[in-house]
Amino acid sequence: MTSTIVYKGDLRTEMTHLESGTVIFTDAPKDNHGKGEAFSPTDLVATGLGACMVSIMGIYARQHDLDIEGTRVEITKIMATNPRRISEIKAILTMPKRNFTEKDQKALERAALTCPVSQSLSADLVQDISFVW
Repeated sequence: MTSTIVYKGDLRTEMTHLESGTVIFTDAPKDNHGKGEAFSPTDLVATGLGACMVSIMGIYARQHDLDIEGTRVEITKIMATNPRRISEIKAILTMPKRNFTEKDQKALERAALTCPVSQSLSADLVQDISFVW
């Protein structure tokens, strides 16, 4: 098992990562009957994409003695209706000011764009990813 989820009522959940014991909460968004006081499940999907991209970049960076600490990812999730779903995730990855070679920039971008979360999302979901070097 990876995690457990307990429904806490009022459209909220408590999720526990079993290996670490880390607990996070979700709340339905305001536009879907919730209070919007925590990440919604779809927020976690979109945010998970950004975290996955920068983590896979971090693996490449570690293997090639590059420093990407301070990389910032800004995520925008766009919802659609009928059915209600994530239709687009926009991610802007702003890299720290380092002297990355063009080869390293391309390799880091490729790492981000092929992260496991990206590869797991529906082909119908638009992933609008940009990098600021």
